[in-house]
Amino acid sequence: MKASSSTAPAGTAPAVELAGITKRFPGVVANHDIHLSVRRGTVHALCGENGAGKSTLMKILYGMQKPDEGTITLDGEQVSLHSPGDAIARGIGMVHQHFMLADYLTVLENVVLGAEKLHGIGDKARAKIKEISDAYGLGVRPDVLVEDLGVADRQRVEILKVLYRGARTLILDEPTAVLVPQEVDALFDNLRELKAEGLTVIFISHKLGEVLSVADDITVIRRGTTVASVAPSETTPKQLAELMVGSELPSPETRESTVTDTPMLNVEGLRLSATDPDGVVRAVLDGITFTIHKGEVLGLAGVEGNGQAELVEAIMGMRTPSEGVVTLDGADITKAPTRKRREGGIGYIPEDRHRHGLLLEAPLWENRILGHVTEKPNSKGGLLDNKAARTDTERIVREYDVRTPGIEVTAASLSGGNQQKLIVGREMSHQPKLLIAAHPTRGVDVGAQAQIWDQIREARREGLAVLLISADLDELIGLSDTLRVMFRGRLVADADPATITPEELGSAMTGAATGHLEHVEDGGDAATDAPTGTADSNDTQREGGDSA
Repeated sequence: MKASSSTAPAGTAPAVELAGITKRFPGVVANHDIHLSVRRGTVHALCGENGAGKSTLMKILYGMQKPDEGTITLDGEQVSLHSPGDAIARGIGMVHQHFMLADYLTVLENVVLGAEKLHGIGDKARAKIKEISDAYGLGVRPDVLVEDLGVADRQRVEILKVLYRGARTLILDEPTAVLVPQEVDALFDNLRELKAEGLTVIFISHKLGEVLSVADDITVIRRGTTVASVAPSETTPKQLAELMVGSELPSPETRESTVTDTPMLNVEGLRLSATDPDGVVRAVLDGITFTIHKGEVLGLAGVEGNGQAELVEAIMGMRTPSEGVVTLDGADITKAPTRKRREGGIGYIPEDRHRHGLLLEAPLWENRILGHVTEKPNSKGGLLDNKAARTDTERIVREYDVRTPGIEVTAASLSGGNQQKLIVGREMSHQPKLLIAAHPTRGVDVGAQAQIWDQIREARREGLAVLLISADLDELIGLSDTLRVMFRGRLVADADPATITPEELGSAMTGAATGHLEHVEDGGDAATDAPTGTADSNDTQREGGDSA
C-alpha cells in the first residue's frame, strides 16, 4: 500500500487544501493538525471511525465551525469561512448525514429557501429543479411535502438543493447509507459525470468497498489526526479497516441456526391506507402477514418508501392500521399504546435517530432512559432514579465504546455513529423479547458494526426475535435467518439468505424477478389500487407521545 500524492496536476491548484487544522471542544480535541489536499475534478474519500473527527473537519470546510489553528485554501486562495453562506458563495455545498430539511414545507420550498434570488419561488424554480433532477436521475417531485418522503428521497432532495445553488465542490456525508446496490451504482455514475464536468466530490463513507470503487484518492483520519493518504488501486478494504480502527473488516455472517418453534411476533392481515399529495387513496400496507419466532432474525428487504417505515410504526403503535392483528408473545397488542408495547418487551432502534431515538439537546443520561422510564435501573419505587440512570449510562458508554467526554454532554455533541451506539446500548440493556432494528449500523464504523452484530447474534442465541430492516444488503443477508421482500406495501417474495446474492436481492427490491426467490402470490398493484371503503385520514395519524 503506497501513499497517494493527492496533488493537483502541474499548474493547477487543489480545489481544497486544509493545512494544520486543529479544533478543540471542552474535554476533547476533535481535530489535531489535519492535512487534506483534494484535487479539482476528483472524488476524494475521507475515511475514519466514529468520533475520528470527519464531520468536524467537514463542518469547518463548510463554515459551520471555525478552526482554532490551521488554514483553508480553495483553488489556490487562502480563505476564512465564517458561515455556510461564505462556503456556498465559494462554491462549496454539503449534504449532511442528518438532513437539514423542513418537514412541513414542500420540496420546492426547501430547495429555494435562502436562494430565492436565483430562480424565484414559482414556475422558473420548479423548471430548474426538474431540469437538475432529470439530469442526475434524482426523481425529485417539487410539490411533495418533505414529511411524506422516505429517507432516500430526502437525501436526493438534499443533493438537489446543493446542485441548485451551483456548488462546484460537494461534500457528501454517508451518501449511500440508504441505497440498494443498483441505486449506489447509479449514484456513482452521477458522481463520475460530475467529476467529468470539473466538479469535485468529498465522499465520507464507512463502506470501504464502495470507497475503493469510486474514489480517486483516499485520506484516513484516526483519533482526530491524518494517518494516511492512499491510492485506491494500491490498497484493500482490509488494509483500510486496519488504518481506521486497527482491526480487520468484520463480516455479518451468522452460521448457526437458533430459530425455535415458539412465535414471538405475529402480524396478520395488516392494512394501512394514506392519501397522497394528489388526493389519491393508496394502500401503504396491503395485507401484511408474517411471524417471527424466538431466536429468529427476519430480514425485511425493500427500497425506501415501499412501506417498511409504516410497518414499523404500526407495530410500535405510532400508526393505527385500518385492519389486522398484531400479537406479541401471545398477547394481542393491536390497540395497545406505544408505552405498553415497550413495557411488553419491544426494543426499538429507529430508522431516524434524530426524529424518534434521541432528545438532541438533552444529556446522554437522560437519553438513556427514553422509552424505559418505568424500568430498572431508571426507576425505583415508581420514581425516577437519576443516580442509577447516570451509573448505567456510564456502563453503556464504556461497553459500547461511545466516544464522549462525559455523560452530561448533549446527544447533539456526539458524532452520528456514537449516537447510534448509545441507542443500541440503551435498547439491548433491557433484554427485549423482540427487537425492531431499522438500519442498526447506519453511520457507524467497521469496529462498531462488528460490536452491534455481535450483540444481536448473542441476544438471538438467548431467544431474542428480531425484525431487521437495512439498506446494507450484506448485513441483511448475513444476519437474517429468513428474508422477505417488500414492494409497494406488500410482502412479495421470500429469499434464502444462504443462496441469494446482494445483486439478486437488490433486483428483487425493485420488482424484478430472480431465480433465488420464491414469489408470494398477490392480488393487484398495491401502489395504485385504493382499499375498499372510504379513506379515513386518522388511519395514518401518528399517535401522541415519544416513540423512543
